[in-house]
Amino acid sequence: MAEGKNLVGVDIGSNAVKVVQLKEARKKLTVIRAGYAPLPPQTIVDGHVMNAGAVIEALERIFHDNKITMKDVAVGLYGQPVIVRKITVPLMTPQELDEQIGWEAEQQISYDIKVMSIDYEVLKKRPETGQMDVLLVAAKKDEVNDFVSLMKEAKLRPQVVDVNAFAVQNIFELQNGLPQDQVIALINVGAAVTSINIISGGISAFTREVTNAGNAITEQIQKQFSVPYDQAEAYKCGGGASEIVPQEVHQVIANACEGLAGDIQRSLDFYLATSSEAEISRVHVCGGSAYLAPLAKAIERRAKVPVSLFDPFTNIGVDGKFVNEEALRSRAGQFAVAAGLGLRRDKEKRSS
Repeated sequence: MAEGKNLVGVDIGSNAVKVVQLKEARKKLTVIRAGYAPLPPQTIVDGHVMNAGAVIEALERIFHDNKITMKDVAVGLYGQPVIVRKITVPLMTPQELDEQIGWEAEQQISYDIKVMSIDYEVLKKRPETGQMDVLLVAAKKDEVNDFVSLMKEAKLRPQVVDVNAFAVQNIFELQNGLPQDQVIALINVGAAVTSINIISGGISAFTREVTNAGNAITEQIQKQFSVPYDQAEAYKCGGGASEIVPQEVHQVIANACEGLAGDIQRSLDFYLATSSEAEISRVHVCGGSAYLAPLAKAIERRAKVPVSLFDPFTNIGVDGKFVNEEALRSRAGQFAVAAGLGLRRDKEKRSS
C-alpha cells in the first residue's frame, strides 16, 4: 500500500451516497466509519449532477451522523463524463511519456483536449517489441470540477478523483489478488450504470459501461404493476418485513435480469472478438442489484463460466463501536466503490 493516511471513500451514485473510511493497523484493514444516504430521483443523471443541494445535504448528514471527522476524501466518477482507453505507445521514459500523453489523447478522444482532464498509468512495458501499454483516462474538466465543488461545499477536501471501475478493481485485488494466467470480469451493477472491467494477466484490458442497470429493473416493475417508483423499488428488494410482494413480480425481475445479462454478454463477446483471448475464466459481480439471484444465474448461463458475488468486506474488520456491522455487511455489494476509494492514500506516487 502507498504511504500516508487512508482517504475517506465517497461514492456518489445516482440513487445514494455511500461513504467508507478504512484504517490500517498491523497490516489489517478495518472499517472505522461508514454511511449511506439515499438521493431523490434525478439527482444524478448519466453521471451529471442535476441537484447539487441534495448531494451536499446527503454528504453533510453522513459525515455528521457517523462522526466522520476526517475531511480528506477520494471521490469516484462514472458515466458519460469519463473515457477510458488502453493504448500502445513506443517505449519511452516517464518524462517523455508525460510530454507525449496529450498528443496521444488527441488521437483517441473526439472531444477538444483542452476541455478534458487527462491522466494515465503504465500497464506493461515490452522491451522486446519496443512498446508499452498505457491506460489513458480522460474526464471533462467541467464534470470533475462539479464533483470537486460539491465536496468543498460540503466542507470536505477532495484529494483524489478516481474512476469507479478501477476503485472496484483495487478492492478486489486487495481481497483476492489478480490472476496472472486468467481473464476475469468485474461487473458492478449500480442503479443507473453497469460497469464492466475485464482483467487479463493482472491488468485492466477492457472497460465499458452499459446504461441498463438496477433502475431499469425497478422501472419494469413500476410499468407492469402501475405502482409508484418507491414501491417498485421495495418490491425489487423483497418488500421488507411489512410488504407482501406479488408472485408475478419475480417473473418481471427475472425477465429484466435476462435483458441486463444480455447487454453484459454483448460486451464480453465484443472483448473476446477484438482481443487474442479465447475465454473468460470467471465473472465477479457487485453493486446494489448484484444480490438479485436471477441476474447472477442469467450471466452464468450466457457466459458459460462461474459467476460469484464479490463482497468487498470479506477480509476486512468492522469497528462495531462506530459502525453497524450487520447493516454494512447486509448491503456490502453496494459499498464496493466506496471501499475501493477508501484504499487511496493522501501520499501516493505515480507508478512508471
